[in-house]
Amino acid sequence: MNHEQIIALGLSYKGTSLRYPFDPQQPVLFVREKMFALFGNQQGVESINLKTSPDEAWLQRQTYPGTVLPGYHMNKQHWNTVVLNGTVPDEVLVVMLQESYQLVIAKLTKSERQALISS
Repeated sequence: MNHEQIIALGLSYKGTSLRYPFDPQQPVLFVREKMFALFGNQQGVESINLKTSPDEAWLQRQTYPGTVLPGYHMNKQHWNTVVLNGTVPDEVLVVMLQESYQLVIAKLTKSERQALISS
């Protein structure tokens, strides 16, 4: 998968939007006002930062060494950077994106979650 494909998938999730808060060349997927996917490049290769649980972060880094890294410019306990070089299977990337989205939703206020469900 590449940035374009992941962005299209992420925008299919309820309450998401694509924004450029940091740089006009750096897209970010948000759910409500919180980001769940930050797009970038690692040494000229597309990458994505995704939120994850600390245990899952460690497991993903062990499973895909050199491809799943501690989150670049992020809390390294809760974010991974995934280099999109084809090493991580597409179906695993889909699960990682969904988990990032779900973790961010879980941190929304109750009223924000209710608004998301009813929209």
